[in-house]
Amino acid sequence: MLHEPAARTVSPTFPFVTTLSLEPLIAYWHAREQDPNPGVALLARAIGEQVAAAGWCRGPITDLKVLECNCDLVETLMIAVLPPASFATDISGAIPPFQRHSFYHTLRFAEVLLNAAKSIKQPLNIDMHTLEVYTTRMAYQLILEKVYGVQLPLQGHVIFTVPDYSIGLYRHYSVDFNSTFLEVRVHGAKPELTPEQLDHLARNPHRTDLWQELLPPERFELEGFNILHLVDVTEQEILSELKYDLLERDVLQASDRLEQIQEKLRVLFGRPFLQLGIAAYDEKKKAFVDFGRKINHSFLTKQLNNQDASSGFHQIYRRLLQDRQPLVLEDVEKADIPADLRQQILSLGIRSAILALLPYGDDTVGLLELGSPNVGDLNEFSLENVNQFVPLFAVAVKRNAEEIQTRVQAIIKEKFTAIHPALEWRFTDAAQNLLQKLEDGNKNAEMEDIVFHDVYPLHGSTDIRGSSTARNEAIQGDLVEHLTLAGKVLRKASELQQLPILDELKFYVNKNLRRLRQGILSGDEVSIFESLKTEVEPLFGYLAQNTPELRPVISHYWSNIDPELGILYKRRKAFEESTTRLNDAVSDYLDEEEAKAQQMYPHYFQRFKTDGVEYNIYVGAALVEHKPFDLVFLKNLRLWQLLVMVEITRRTAALTPTLPVPLETTQLILIHSQPLSIRFRQDERQFDVDGAYNIRYEIIKKRIDKATVEGSGERLTQPHKIALVYSQQREADEYYEYIDYLQDRGLLEPEIEELELEELQGVKGLLALRVKVKI
Repeated sequence: MLHEPAARTVSPTFPFVTTLSLEPLIAYWHAREQDPNPGVALLARAIGEQVAAAGWCRGPITDLKVLECNCDLVETLMIAVLPPASFATDISGAIPPFQRHSFYHTLRFAEVLLNAAKSIKQPLNIDMHTLEVYTTRMAYQLILEKVYGVQLPLQGHVIFTVPDYSIGLYRHYSVDFNSTFLEVRVHGAKPELTPEQLDHLARNPHRTDLWQELLPPERFELEGFNILHLVDVTEQEILSELKYDLLERDVLQASDRLEQIQEKLRVLFGRPFLQLGIAAYDEKKKAFVDFGRKINHSFLTKQLNNQDASSGFHQIYRRLLQDRQPLVLEDVEKADIPADLRQQILSLGIRSAILALLPYGDDTVGLLELGSPNVGDLNEFSLENVNQFVPLFAVAVKRNAEEIQTRVQAIIKEKFTAIHPALEWRFTDAAQNLLQKLEDGNKNAEMEDIVFHDVYPLHGSTDIRGSSTARNEAIQGDLVEHLTLAGKVLRKASELQQLPILDELKFYVNKNLRRLRQGILSGDEVSIFESLKTEVEPLFGYLAQNTPELRPVISHYWSNIDPELGILYKRRKAFEESTTRLNDAVSDYLDEEEAKAQQMYPHYFQRFKTDGVEYNIYVGAALVEHKPFDLVFLKNLRLWQLLVMVEITRRTAALTPTLPVPLETTQLILIHSQPLSIRFRQDERQFDVDGAYNIRYEIIKKRIDKATVEGSGERLTQPHKIALVYSQQREADEYYEYIDYLQDRGLLEPEIEELELEELQGVKGLLALRVKVKI
């Protein structure tokens, strides 16, 4: 608790008796009277003589005025707490144990945290009850450490948000409650705790009732004083808040939300009259657009709708696109900008400004505008902050554009379902029938079922072998390197600065490195990335600004981070580039050949791209209007499919050595000789097989990619080979002819493997042929 000063105090929410005493500090100096450093030893002995002559400083101090009257001795004693060299810059103060009054402090501490009576101000973000609960847990941790020798992990630093009356805004400070000069006195025998009870306490840090039961507060007294040390973390906190604000849905579609963001930027820059504007840019239209619902947050572009490309604003915008650097107008009246733009900005009451593009990849998604009514408020030094949050605004604008586009596409899909050209005639018939029923007065008419009977399926897939393992290894490797780089910065920083947060972050980094080297778990990527972004990297900005010796190692860290994604993205990039190149090669070739196959006989074709490419073909008389069907067309498609899979095998094999990650593909064909029915499902806007018997085909199709050979456990699909799965011998007989033909053409090796497959879930009795492609 932080409560009003007294010699011995206790309250309901902070249940410990607390006593102000200088004894722990006096003991500190007494222990250094024989220090190896002669200067320290001399000072300690001199302090000892002063203490011996000043009886008022021993034991409990009941009157704080005594400290003020004997300020020379207090000043000398407190050199151990606040060295003179740091007195002018530190924000630190000494308080009786967890109380609200400071009896010794730096000038900055008084400016930031104390009122006229030298009591700590009420933080804007924390009520006193919450703070008292926090300090109660801290006191219990101190008891465990000093009485029982058990040290629990440090609690997260508390953040005080306090008003800065000099500029009419607020600041964020991280507060460290240092208990170096605080002792715990036990009244009577100390309560005994079993290892199980200690473990139970450690696992329940928020259970105040449990702690009070096992460690009755009346048995302990806190004697000495706390040291409060504050670090200005306004920049880190604001950037973190901006990140979460700008990731929320519809954040740019509400004016009140933008005002909240503007207020945070005012705090970040320390400019109470800062004005924020955001303009969205549509690359396709080559124009600035609204954020939806006619919302425009820009204070410049909303006045430009009728201006032509020769206007001053468009000239400046073209300059921004060319230079790719923010434009700083420290004094708008003297700035080198077109006269009409200068007049426009001045008419808005803006005397200094920054205009920055919002880049997203190779595109420009918008423009960020900052303005102030005072000359010089925004200058070149402001760019350091601007560059930190520009990517956040770019992501928000891009996401807003994507959400609008998604809603547009939803309307299109609702009203105009994408239809395969070969089947368009059937949907047209159904729509015309529905229209006729409605015109005949049947208001309850519904779309008729669209079913195609007696169609023959062909299914094939090209899978990237071991893609899941390769992806996990890439993620694991990137995370290990990312954490290692962060660890180097933290270790170097620890050599130069003594900040408790550095030790905590080093512990976090090393803990995750040890765990990652054993393997990656689901959620590791997101949790580690979030921790680095919110806890580690914000500290780097502070360290780089205040410790020049750290700048080279911090620059090395940032040089390895992908500027667009904000993460180390080497192995994942190589993996994704490899899978993309493989998938594109397969998809492009398959689409090219499929267009030719449509000319042979129209059919329904459906392709999916994931970690590989999967496709379905349906062919039959029911699918085609006014064109006879013969089984020769089916045989032609089956041979075409086999030829296509041979060429895909050869192309991907040739591509593998050129990939950043040398991934290989496997090819699979499912043979199904019986015709089936397919039905268009309006709720899912796609075709599914129809009927209980035909469901077995779908089950087989979904499970055969994991099939293994009976007796050996070997995966059926193998690189450089094509696997053909079937149920009946007559299906294999037909394909023996195709294989023989391709072997004669020199496309397949002469051997044919005849295999039985292990039983799959719900499917048994499957057989397979496997042939090797001549690469």
